[in-house]
Amino acid sequence: MTSNLSNIQIDEGWKQALAGEFQKPYFADIKAFLVAENQAGKTIYPPGPLIFNAFNKTPFDAAKVVLLGQDPYHNPGEAMGLCFSVPRGVKTPPSLVNIYKEIKNSLGIQAPIHGDLSKWTEQGVLLLNAMLTVEAGKPASHQKIGWQTFTDAVIRTISEQKEGVVFLLWGNFARTKKSLVDESKHFILESAHPSPLAGNAFQGCGHFVRTNEILDKQGKTLIDWSLD
Repeated sequence: MTSNLSNIQIDEGWKQALAGEFQKPYFADIKAFLVAENQAGKTIYPPGPLIFNAFNKTPFDAAKVVLLGQDPYHNPGEAMGLCFSVPRGVKTPPSLVNIYKEIKNSLGIQAPIHGDLSKWTEQGVLLLNAMLTVEAGKPASHQKIGWQTFTDAVIRTISEQKEGVVFLLWGNFARTKKSLVDESKHFILESAHPSPLAGNAFQGCGHFVRTNEILDKQGKTLIDWSLD
């Protein structure tokens, strides 16, 4: 499963934009670590073919919004390589329930009966976790294996090679990535995390409305935030 990393399946645009990263020693270390964990019988989420799902769902040229998460879900069947998203048939996680609540309150769009955000990715929303893997049942277990070096490079590459991208930074962890973005050519929207642990602080952030206002001013196609 995770040994699929030895033959990375990733959108060609991303492969070219990040070519230098894939050749660096730290990336080889990530691959070696995951292969060793796999051989040791440990369960890693998401499954190997979905580790780079965010990049395959949202090609480099199409990315116009970046939503940054922290860690993949660590329970069976939840992680699908897209931050905040779970496959259809899996119970919608609490943070996503609050995201849906903000969309309903600000746009009048009813919450879907599923937690699959793939429709957003197909419109140019990159659903990027800072860590791309996790050991089953152990949140943040892969926080220090090198993934942040890679995803920081992803953010930096977007900042350098694209223009007018909207970055959604929710919560203190996501906000630490602000320094990677050139604010003279991109847009950063910050808020509390949608987790229930933050109370209702996320509600009223207006990010879904604001994102479309920013895209509209640039003549870009708006995001349809509805999921049904």
